Amino acid sequence: MHGGTPASGAPKANQNACTHDFFTKDAIAKRRQVQALLGEARKLLEELPLSNA
Repeated sequence: MHGGTPASGAPKANQNACTHDFFTKDAIAKRRQVQALLGEARKLLEELPLSNA
């Protein structure tokens, strides 16, 4: 069984965690902004009238 005690887990300010920056708060926020922007773009494209030309 792992964990459970107050002293278990990674040390505070662990330098080995998230070394590739994929799960940092900034990276998560940027991905959410991009997803929101893409959603708005899709909505705008759906509203455009299609021409037969």
